[in-house]
Amino acid sequence: MQDAPLMPKATAVWLVENTALSFDQVADFCKLHPLEVKAIADGDAAQGIKGLDPIQTGLLTREEIEKAAANPEHRLHLLSQKVRLPEAKRKKGPRYTPVSRRQDRPNAILWLIRNHPELKDSQIMRLVGTTKSTIQGIRERTHWNAANLSPLDPVTLGLCSQTDLDFEVARAAKEKPAQAHSGVTLLPASVTTAPEPQPEEEPTPAQEKAKDDLNVDAVFAKLKQIGGKAGDRDEE
Repeated sequence: MQDAPLMPKATAVWLVENTALSFDQVADFCKLHPLEVKAIADGDAAQGIKGLDPIQTGLLTREEIEKAAANPEHRLHLLSQKVRLPEAKRKKGPRYTPVSRRQDRPNAILWLIRNHPELKDSQIMRLVGTTKSTIQGIRERTHWNAANLSPLDPVTLGLCSQTDLDFEVARAAKEKPAQAHSGVTLLPASVTTAPEPQPEEEPTPAQEKAKDDLNVDAVFAKLKQIGGKAGDRDEE
């Protein structure tokens, strides 16, 4: 589908007044309704609009107009513009919010504050078209209607698109500083791969009795040794 001329009604006025084109041909080229073109021809519409010559503006050629006039089935084709006008840059600032949606902005702001605390005030302003003082009041619960607010998704409310929300969240996450290292490090491999110590087995009754016998024999041997030393001192 081709684009419409820059000034469709002024172009239609000139074509109606200066050519033998049908209403359908003019309407198709100017992207107007045929009845509107008929009203222009009857003088009921576009009163006071000066006709714009599409040949001088480079929208059509005279040969194209003559060919269409000779064949009512032929449709006019807009010539490609050699010079492209620069696209209007979007002005930076808060997003425009329709009047019917403005009462939903506090609920959307509350939702953003609770679900995406990493967002800056400037990002919330771009998403829902609000002011810094309003955001601050909702954040500190000093807003005049703070008691009646309920968090609502701004995408569901139609205040912003999901693409814009995801973009701002990703930007906030990227700009968020990395958290400081807590000092906890991984254990060395020698510790993690070392075999677990086996629990000591409880001695059996036989082992306990043998241990007691050894203790008795050791006591008697010690007493005998002490007694021998005492006898040697008496002989002296």
